[in-house]
Amino acid sequence: MTTTSRWTLALLLSSLASSALAATNPLSVHVLNLEDGLPSPDVRVTLEQLQPGGWQPLNEAVTNQQGRIPELFPEGKTLATGTYKVTFKTGDWFAMHQAQSFFPEVPVIFEVDGAVDHYHIPLLLSPYGYSTYRGN
Repeated sequence: MTTTSRWTLALLLSSLASSALAATNPLSVHVLNLEDGLPSPDVRVTLEQLQPGGWQPLNEAVTNQQGRIPELFPEGKTLATGTYKVTFKTGDWFAMHQAQSFFPEVPVIFEVDGAVDHYHIPLLLSPYGYSTYRGN
């Protein structure tokens, strides 16, 4: 086997392993900057669940170089039906890039109904607007 073949195989196996890990976690997010069309690394994201007493913090993470958090839901816990909130700390991210922004954070409140095993929340971001949707 040539060196190039070994590297290709290694990259393929690494990609498959990452996909398998992300597939076991029920929640992922992705942030893309609409100004330049590039991923947004280093965006802090929080996850909360609505409980009878209010919002209960579950986890916090930072987007990777691809603008993703492939495993936002806490490891070892079960994603129960209910209402959840993912909050993207966009003001902090824009400040790190010496840019103005109208939205200091983007909260996305969503319902988990148990119909699917994995929920994906992409955020398309610009300084004065944003869009999100239910991804897969």
